[in-house]
Amino acid sequence: MTEKAALVGDRFAGGQAPDLGGRPAAGSTRSSRSAGTRIEHDLLGERELPEQAYYGVQTLRAVENFAISGITLSQFDDLVAALAYVKKAAALTNTELGVLSADKAAAIAAACDEIAAGRLRDQFVVDMFQGGAGTSTNMNANEVIANRALEIMGCRRGEYQYLHPNDDVNCSQSTNDAYPTAIKIGVYLSMQRTLSAMGELKAALEDKAVEFVDVIKMGRTQLQDAVPMTLGQEFAAYAVMVGESIQHLRKAGDDLLAVSLGATAIGTGINTPPGYTDLVIQRLAETSRLPVRKAENLIEATQDSGHFVQMSATMKRAAVQISKICNDLRLLSSGPRAGLAEIRLPAVQPGSSIMPGKVNPVIPEVVSQVCYQIIGYDMTITMAAEASQLELNMAEPIIACDLLHGLMLLRNACSTLATRCVPGIEADRRRCREYVENSTALVTALNPVIGYERSVAIATEAMETGARVYDLVLREGWLSRQDLDDLLRPENMIRPGAGHRLLEIREPSSPEPVDTAPATPWAAD
Repeated sequence: MTEKAALVGDRFAGGQAPDLGGRPAAGSTRSSRSAGTRIEHDLLGERELPEQAYYGVQTLRAVENFAISGITLSQFDDLVAALAYVKKAAALTNTELGVLSADKAAAIAAACDEIAAGRLRDQFVVDMFQGGAGTSTNMNANEVIANRALEIMGCRRGEYQYLHPNDDVNCSQSTNDAYPTAIKIGVYLSMQRTLSAMGELKAALEDKAVEFVDVIKMGRTQLQDAVPMTLGQEFAAYAVMVGESIQHLRKAGDDLLAVSLGATAIGTGINTPPGYTDLVIQRLAETSRLPVRKAENLIEATQDSGHFVQMSATMKRAAVQISKICNDLRLLSSGPRAGLAEIRLPAVQPGSSIMPGKVNPVIPEVVSQVCYQIIGYDMTITMAAEASQLELNMAEPIIACDLLHGLMLLRNACSTLATRCVPGIEADRRRCREYVENSTALVTALNPVIGYERSVAIATEAMETGARVYDLVLREGWLSRQDLDDLLRPENMIRPGAGHRLLEIREPSSPEPVDTAPATPWAAD
């Protein structure tokens, strides 16, 4: 084995991957296991591997060829487990159909169970960025499973004459059906944990909606005063956004359960025994405990990455919505003296190396950055899906990487926002109320009663003079104090039907004289 391979392996796994070993002593042979190495061969020739490695020669070549990202298969537990489910389902099906011996199938199944449970993760060393449409990932799984199965059978690693990575572990399969099936299952499994984190965020926002149900504030459109609302209504809307994203992700995830296992090379099922496709899907449902189903057309499913595009687009939608929430949290908490300062975010760390006492909204900031990354991943996945040519998409590795990494980022971001920010948000009730009482936008509630033109005149004078809308309307004698109190009371303006009972008094017959006493339309609060 080359020194380059050893260096690549160490760098990729940050010291967690198995030691790829140094050069063997001169004169080492295929039988020189005492030197800590073994010899394996493929169509390109023979290579030395460390005796303790469960991966084989094709994985070694992939490690050398694809020293690209430092992101290895071992970092995505769900994808590794999904590969194990696929290989176990295939082994069980092959033995039922008489093309694989029972003892081999049992050993493969046992090895797959161990891997699905988390064992041998450090043996999945190939980079997620790879050429070959996923062949390197598939062979990494085939070789690790084969060598562990050999041990279970009482053989030594590399004794492929007893159980072979291609002939036995990959029996009745191609990378072109096994790999995309594993991606779909891996993404689906990862999505479940992301949905759980999003559910926590939704619940945290709903709790705040209840807490802030009576906090009157000014709603804003295009950053300008609009009409009153409650802070609880604002947070309830955020919770609905997250809830909608959860629903759409669930639907996109369900589409991923239509898999192409049994399609083999291009969808025709070459090299599979009769009855294999339906049976292997059934066994995959049992091993994965997921309601997987056979894709409608296996040739289409082998070349079309549309379901991955849909999942990515749905993740992007969630990212856009969650980033919008973070934008609002930052804006509403701006200050503390010269901003809106309607809410206070929990202080989690000092905010400046030069400005004493400054605290920044770091949690919404980092969550927005995660969302930008997911939005960027969507473009990558879109282009990778478009790259499909004829009967196969060669770019599925980057699709797998970005979907799985994007789900992990989204999961961690939602969890961080739900635990380290939202529960600690406080409302500045006094400031929220002052913004409402001093806003000229209150005149909107008068439109149905005094008409648009009069409302414009009142709003214009209020902005020019600083006078309150209430006082100006009372001065003009257009409404009585009692009616104004009813119309302009913020609590009466936050739900449909506010002011409806006064629609008939556009031209009051006997307006009250102007009262110069201080107006207190909210004195009852």
